Amino acid sequence: MNTPPFLLGATLVFWGWQSGLLAAGVVMGAVLEGARVVRTRWDLSDEDFSRIWTFCTLLFLAAAVYAFTDNGGPESFRSLFQAPTLSMQRRASIASARTASSIIRWLPMLFFLFVAAQAYSTREKIPFHAISLILQRRWRRAKKLGRPLPPGRDINVGYPFLVMCLFAASVHRNEDKSFFYGASALLIWALWPYRSRRFGLVAWAAAFVVAIVLGFYGQYGISELQRYLEGVSPQWIAKFLRHGEFDPAQNTTEIGNIGRLKTSMKIVIRLEPKEGNPPSYLRSASYRRYKLKTWYADDAKVQFEPIAPETNNLTWVLVPGKTNVATVNIAAYLSGGRGLLPLPERSGQLDNLPAYILQKNSGGAVLAEGPGLVMFDAHYGPGATIDSPPDPEQDLYVWQKEFPALDQIVAELRLKEKTPDQALFAIRDFFQNKFKYSLWTEPNRLLSTNQTPLGNFLLYTRSGHCEYFATATVLLLRHIGVKARYAVGFAVHETSGSGYVIRARDAHSWCLVWNERSKQWEDLDTTPPTWLSEESKDRSSWQWLADGWSWVGFQFSKLRWGQGRLREYILLSVLPVLVILLYQIIRRRRRHHGSKGKETRRPVIWPGLDSEFYQVEQQLAERGCERQPNEPLSDWLERALASPTLSDLRGPLKELLRLHYRYRFDPEGLQETDRETLRREARACLEGLMEMEPASPSRKGG
Repeated sequence: MNTPPFLLGATLVFWGWQSGLLAAGVVMGAVLEGARVVRTRWDLSDEDFSRIWTFCTLLFLAAAVYAFTDNGGPESFRSLFQAPTLSMQRRASIASARTASSIIRWLPMLFFLFVAAQAYSTREKIPFHAISLILQRRWRRAKKLGRPLPPGRDINVGYPFLVMCLFAASVHRNEDKSFFYGASALLIWALWPYRSRRFGLVAWAAAFVVAIVLGFYGQYGISELQRYLEGVSPQWIAKFLRHGEFDPAQNTTEIGNIGRLKTSMKIVIRLEPKEGNPPSYLRSASYRRYKLKTWYADDAKVQFEPIAPETNNLTWVLVPGKTNVATVNIAAYLSGGRGLLPLPERSGQLDNLPAYILQKNSGGAVLAEGPGLVMFDAHYGPGATIDSPPDPEQDLYVWQKEFPALDQIVAELRLKEKTPDQALFAIRDFFQNKFKYSLWTEPNRLLSTNQTPLGNFLLYTRSGHCEYFATATVLLLRHIGVKARYAVGFAVHETSGSGYVIRARDAHSWCLVWNERSKQWEDLDTTPPTWLSEESKDRSSWQWLADGWSWVGFQFSKLRWGQGRLREYILLSVLPVLVILLYQIIRRRRRHHGSKGKETRRPVIWPGLDSEFYQVEQQLAERGCERQPNEPLSDWLERALASPTLSDLRGPLKELLRLHYRYRFDPEGLQETDRETLRREARACLEGLMEMEPASPSRKGG
């Protein structure tokens, strides 16, 4: 069926208006409707239509993969050539749906070339086998076996494209009812020429009004449901999507556990400096209160406050107005799509961070929700941080059971007689010269029931890992009135290419000390520097193989979470294929001037069309017995055999018709012997008819 004049053009304009692509809709509509004015036509073959369909399909697949590699999906077709952008917090729960919506909105543009090919071809319809893989397979098989080609159909893609445009326009941004009214008007326009003549105009209009009313209230209900689902808190939804628990409020140490501390060589972070010197540490969080080998961020529940992104939705300012002098690129995993970001000390701004939600707390922790892998630029420098100023109640707190051991060390080092700077130096020298780093913890030598694991470390074993040193340092400083906090994160030291790799074993703890003069928190690491060499002792000679596999997994994660350059690679890989297809189509085509109508392609060969019975039919028609329109062959033959001159051929002609029917309609066709019989009997009948005298003119039409 052909669409009414200007219907497709109006539909494209309507689609462009609803989807925010009005300019594209106007241009595409003008191109299609211009075929009614322009008389130039292209002589496109079945193979050309098949190539154009393949071109559009490849374009659709490339656009789909390209869009889904962006974490949320581009908002418009123009953004195919721009950096990916993300929406605000609500996008955490509807990112995939928004991406699919973008693909749907692009459909008219992706398949426009195929519709335009029909509009400007010498044919009004497109062979169905050009877009059907099943029919193409059947045709190739028939050609290979030397059989007649299966029957094919021609279709006009105008109405399917109309439905596609309305479907694409339904994913609209307008909050009013303009889509519903516009779609209703276009459907009335499209169906008007094909309304049933059995019913009057009033009945047809009433039925259409009922359908419009039902559709309106159905759409309203769906819209309300969608609005409700989109209003659900993304944090509530994320709770059901997490693969593991994460509690930024506390950190349970291995202090007091007997045996060897297990470490992993797994690479968890990759870092590449861009400007300035690389950081020594990446901090994830800090904690304030220690009790029973556990550090707590605060007595009360940790409160995170949201960070609003900048207009590009990829830049997050942690400290407004801060001057940053160094930059590093960090690639880190978010287990279950949620985790604390490892950041350089004194970070002020994060760029190119594709997070759905970003929050910070007063302990310097930044909690992110986003894709499973994030790659971003962290800018940092001297000055302010997101850490809150010290709270004497929290940052001077010492568990009372730790007092006895702390009192002995304070007295031994005479810390209360020293200035804060002298005390810091004395504590650092004390731990580095009189203690050793070890991943093995001996059984506690508890001299009394009140002795704690940390007291045993300070007074007797004097051997432990970084959690012992950091915890002891924080509590010693607090015991002499210096405000301090316990920090956790990773040490940056292992180079790899132009950057650094950070393994799970590089997890580290250190101390944050408040400087009363500068009013800033400063790092203090009292763990003996031998800890790096101790950690490396168990390095396997096959570690390079595990690192290679880790790199492969990292590359796959980049593709999976849209952090690589897959979008550009898709365009580069698909573009040559699309250019070759267009070249093959254009190079072999000839232009025709004039109106449509004349078909130049080879007609479809239906089964049995080469039957010799048609020659007999033609010979009988020349003798005056023509077959009437829609008259069955059997009825026509009976009428022809009523002539006495054909009495001798009555039997052979009926047998010939039987063989013809089998050849024409039997799915299995004729065996070779029967096919030869059909040829032989047809020749015999033709020879018999040619020997007879021609019929009189009065027999014509009888």
